[in-house]
Amino acid sequence: MPVAKKDFKIDWSSRSELRGPGEGSLGELLLKLRDRLDPEAQGVSISYVDGRIMRKLNREHRGINQTTDVLSFPSAPEKGAFKHLGDIVICLPVAEKLAKKFKVSRRREVETLAIHGFLHLCGFDHEKDDGKMMGLQAQLEQELLGEEPLRMSLKRGRKPGSKVKKLKDGTRVVVTGRAAKALLHKEEVKKTKPARKVKVSVKKVVEKPKRGPGRPRKTTVVATAPIKAVKRTAKRTRAPRLRSGVIS
Repeated sequence: MPVAKKDFKIDWSSRSELRGPGEGSLGELLLKLRDRLDPEAQGVSISYVDGRIMRKLNREHRGINQTTDVLSFPSAPEKGAFKHLGDIVICLPVAEKLAKKFKVSRRREVETLAIHGFLHLCGFDHEKDDGKMMGLQAQLEQELLGEEPLRMSLKRGRKPGSKVKKLKDGTRVVVTGRAAKALLHKEEVKKTKPARKVKVSVKKVVEKPKRGPGRPRKTTVVATAPIKAVKRTAKRTRAPRLRSGVIS
């Protein structure tokens, strides 16, 4: 059974100078998406950012060094834990440009991006499903908003044949055309290149011949001067002199 509205928690955060729709307008849409796509979900997070932050997130998590309109970060809570679907990050400056291009309000454009991000949190992937996700997105816009679906002008995913190149500073950028072909050729050459032979110098150790058993060792004789005999002479003692007088 679907959980009540009070049990569906929406966390809001903004790091953009522009203002995005809040609980009053976008909250009802998110609740309808929960009831339609994942009735047991208990929470979701919505973050509004500027172009600089979105570019950093896109570079770190997708290897694309440019900004985009929306990113989704699904969560995987353990069984029995609070079922938080994940985070939807929307770039308001990009949403503003798209709104002007399609001649709609910023709120209307953010609604389309929110539906797109919510579908990703529920496991849909437009890069692998042959248009199933984008078809469902258009259907949800018509049913939940009562309006014609907006086109997603930004291309989803990388171009065929593109490659991710790692720069010296550690950042990654997506390259196409000749740059992608050169990178692919470099990788193929690296795989087929034979391993470099390492020369190992071996030091020859010459063992000295061991002496055979019973072979006498050479001894050195040190000549010493002859020791002279010391002639001892007996010491003559004098006879005691006798005194004259009385013996008491």
